[in-house]
Amino acid sequence: MCTLLTSQSLPLLLLLLQPLPLQVLMLGGHGSSDEMEEKFQDYLDELHSTGPTRPPTKESFQKHVMLSPDYKLFEYHLCTSEMLTRNIHNRYYCRKEHFFLYIAYEELQKTCHTKYVACKNGVRKCHKTKEQIEGAYCALKKGVSMPVCEYETTYKKGYALITCRWQDDIGEIIPEYVNTIL
Repeated sequence: MCTLLTSQSLPLLLLLLQPLPLQVLMLGGHGSSDEMEEKFQDYLDELHSTGPTRPPTKESFQKHVMLSPDYKLFEYHLCTSEMLTRNIHNRYYCRKEHFFLYIAYEELQKTCHTKYVACKNGVRKCHKTKEQIEGAYCALKKGVSMPVCEYETTYKKGYALITCRWQDDIGEIIPEYVNTIL
């Protein structure tokens, strides 16, 4: 009973620890810099906006999609805990689906230079990985908004279909979205 309660409380605890910019501003009231206040304002603007305020970046893709090499891929609550820990949502609403990939970012980025293939919706704008990769498919099974989103985790091994976009500030084409794992 104690372990069940602990495993269910952990995602909630992690969610409560997420708003670090607010905690930093409140704790560092007299010593906070203009840069810190500007970053916090950007955070609030993005959080309450009606759409994306800026295009995806290499860092955001890595944070939201990539699993580190030492990660245990076959954990039962991988999707529920990672979606909550990484703060992945659509304006606090649960995402219907999401993918996590277990591959080095540099290897996945090479996929952006392959020929276009059809995405799962039929639009021909995806790139297919050259080799099979491992990943987790997260499907929403319960909940509407954060933090009560629960996901079913399905482990997949296959070819990933991804979309890519140009990132001006670093001058590279980067992965943007994982469409599916075949």
